[in-house]
Order: sequence, then C-alpha cells, then structure tokens
Amino acid sequence: MFDLTPAELEALRLSVKVGLVSMMASLPVGFGLAYLLARCEFPGKSLVNAFVLLPLVLPPVVTGLVLLMLFGSQGPLGQFFEQTLGITFAFRWTGAALAAGIMGLPLMVRAMRLSIEAVDRRLELAARTLGARRWWAFLTITLPLSLPGVMAGAILSFAKSFGEFGATITFVSNIPGETQTLPIAIYSLLQTPGGDGPAWRLAILSVLVSLVAIVGAEWVERRIRTVRLS
Repeated sequence: MFDLTPAELEALRLSVKVGLVSMMASLPVGFGLAYLLARCEFPGKSLVNAFVLLPLVLPPVVTGLVLLMLFGSQGPLGQFFEQTLGITFAFRWTGAALAAGIMGLPLMVRAMRLSIEAVDRRLELAARTLGARRWWAFLTITLPLSLPGVMAGAILSFAKSFGEFGATITFVSNIPGETQTLPIAIYSLLQTPGGDGPAWRLAILSVLVSLVAIVGAEWVERRIRTVRLS
C-alpha cells in the first residue's frame, strides 16, 4: 500500500525537511512571544496576542499572499534577506518552511504560554530572594518547569507545518522537488486522471504522520512531567 514512487518519496522527504526547519526556526521566536505574553504587561498586549493568533483564523491563501508581498523577490523583506544573507524565499523550499512556520506559530505559542503561566511565580521570587539573578532563575526554574509545554508546542508546530497547504502553494507555488510538499502532491494527484489511488495513499500517510506527532506530543509532555516529579 505504501510502495511510494520516487516523486512521492521526494514529496514526503521535503515535507519532513520543511516541517523540521520551520519548527526549529520558530522555536526561539515562539518561546520569546509566549514568555512575553505570559509574564509581561504592556500597552497593546491584546493586539500582539491577536497578531500571533491571526494565522489560525485568516484564510491560508491570505497569509500566503501577505508573505508573497513581503518576502517575494520584489518585497522589502525578500530583498533584504536575499541581499544581506543570500536567502531566497520566493518559489523555494525555504519559502515553504517560512509559510509553514507562520501557520504553526500560533499553536506553538499557545502551548508554551499556558505552560509558562502554570509555573508558580513564587518559586521565581524565592530564587531571586536567595540571590539568584533573573536569568539564572529563568534557566533553573521557569524553563525546566515549562519544558513539557515547550516540547508539546514544538511537536504540534511540526504537525501543522507538515500539513500546511494554502499559504504554501500561494507563496511558493507547486514545483516538484523544490516546493511540492505532501499536501501539494495530493492536490496535484487529484487534478491528474487516475491519480485518486496515489492521492489516497498519500492522504493516509499524512494522517498517520499527524497522529504520531500529536500522540508523541502528549507522550513527551507526560514523560517530562513524570521524570520531573520522580
């Protein structure tokens, strides 16, 4: 059933690559935003939270269009990254990773924020009272106690990135071997006569990978909590 063709294997490989890169690139940004929203009070906090969650409610095509305007070859951020760092996003797998990271960021931030908010601030205050610097209290108390949420958020972000379609195809199009991830490959097969069978095969594979990621996130969270309490 899962005797995949070279093109299908390439789409699977690219999906895993895009998911991992987007997750790793989003991790520091997601944690920083989660900590900011969980621990800081400032004017416009609700607006920042709304912008973080916006990709969840916007049509993915709109997100892809905004990315194309900002990170395309003629966009201000696209030109900046290409001229300064040599990174091109438009119609490249790096653009697919960017789109996937943006779409997965709300899930990551939400999980991390809830985990950070669950950390008792009195523990941090006690550490500060005993002479620990703020950064040391963060590294030894806040970060370890919020680690289950951090890991769960990262895995959920990967799962979302793995299944991203609308923003990706709008931003980087459908280029086999470069931007054709698993969801886009399924879409292409559905447009091809006789492609229903292979499309279903890839669809089932996508469901299995997503289920493994979700169950894995739950298992990692429980495992870390168990180790921490033992």
